[in-house]
Amino acid sequence: MSRLTLTQRLSAVFALLLLACSGVSMWLQVEASARHEQEVVQRLSRDLAGHIAGTAQLMDAGGWRPQAVRDLFGKLMAVNPSVELYLLANDGRIVGNAAPQGRLRRDRVDLDPVRRLLAGAPLPVLGDDPRQAAGRKVFSAAPVQVDGRDAGYVYVVLQGEARDALSAGVASGSALRATLSAMAVVALLGLVMGLFAFRLITRPLRALTQAVRRFDGNGERAAALETGDASEPAGRDEIAVLRAAFAQMGRRIAEQWHELMRQDQQRRDLIANISHDLRTPMTSLHGYLETLRLKDETLGAGERRRYLDIALDQSRKVGRLAQELFDLARLESGLVHPELEPFAMADLAQDVAQKFELAAEARGQRLELELDPAAPPARADVGMMERVLTNLLDNAIRHNPPGTRVTVRVSGQGGAVRVEVCDTGAGIPQEMRGDLFARAPASRLRGRDGGGLGLVIVQRILQLHGSAIRLVDGAGRGARLRFELPAA
Repeated sequence: MSRLTLTQRLSAVFALLLLACSGVSMWLQVEASARHEQEVVQRLSRDLAGHIAGTAQLMDAGGWRPQAVRDLFGKLMAVNPSVELYLLANDGRIVGNAAPQGRLRRDRVDLDPVRRLLAGAPLPVLGDDPRQAAGRKVFSAAPVQVDGRDAGYVYVVLQGEARDALSAGVASGSALRATLSAMAVVALLGLVMGLFAFRLITRPLRALTQAVRRFDGNGERAAALETGDASEPAGRDEIAVLRAAFAQMGRRIAEQWHELMRQDQQRRDLIANISHDLRTPMTSLHGYLETLRLKDETLGAGERRRYLDIALDQSRKVGRLAQELFDLARLESGLVHPELEPFAMADLAQDVAQKFELAAEARGQRLELELDPAAPPARADVGMMERVLTNLLDNAIRHNPPGTRVTVRVSGQGGAVRVEVCDTGAGIPQEMRGDLFARAPASRLRGRDGGGLGLVIVQRILQLHGSAIRLVDGAGRGARLRFELPAA
């Protein structure tokens, strides 16, 4: 059974139920027919016993007349072979009958059904059959009176042995075969119509099954399942609801799959860019160190110092990039959680800006602060927010030409604290803005050496705080980066 399809299993169950219902229906029909026949026979022959008791001299002053009883009963049973006649005493004992020797199985008849029949109980009323140890049949009964007193009962079984034998023969003949044939035809037609209905009803389910089997992560195939569903309320058809749910699930899986593919490509780009950014300073560092080793005896003090300064600068670039990789790995591991606390963002911005004043002056740039004294305190991790501002200012200063003005703004915005880092430098090319905060190192954005992962780390930190950084289009040159934090 487990190897069958759902349609086949439903069809098999339906066939079994149909056969069972047909059998029960046939049994009920036979029982109802027999009950109806019993009622008709008993209603038609209800007064038969009374007529016999009133027209025949069954007993005299000396008691029952056995020979007269036997002769009368024999004649009546010859006229109507389906009846069997008995004389009962007042206590139900059988005192007269015309049965062949040894055919009686009872010597007493229960008088309660007799009393109920005489009292007018609803028909049919079944009484004991003296020729069967446990059988009950319809009957007619009437009291026998002698000199005004009850002397017993005339008890007539209306469907005797002769009738049972004839009925059994007919039942095994053409009538039963005709009935069974009719029932078989009805059952077969019901089975065919039922199987057709099951196939029609389960057709949408089979279509859904085929769609599930063909599903390979392509959202278009899953979305196609909803075609035509808009005209029908989904609540009326459970299969339609299931189809819509699967289509929604398919689109969601497709979106996640595309997102995974995009992230995988970003990781590939990250590895390629980091490899380039590491290879450039490492090659330079190796070259200058090798030069110092080979020309150590011929180099002057000033030239040797210049080579060492270049090697140290390249070493610092490698160390900074390695630290950024380590920090990014920690942030993406899921083990780092911000410790939220209220603090003044304006004070933190001022402290971070002081660390970059000398660097900005050395590059001929101007660093400005625009702090709103009415800005509410922010609720975030102070150390992480310091890293965010440090990375933003470091990128703005290192990747912009002399004469650039770098501005840090802190203001209140409803129930949040808004922070912006703006510059008047070269700006960010349009083609590089899509993945600005995803995986592209800063060196690829500015077209300069000395790349880093500063913006990627900034975005990850803000995501841990339920926020995000974005590039704001504004008038003039340069770039404007903005993020918001909830107020304490």
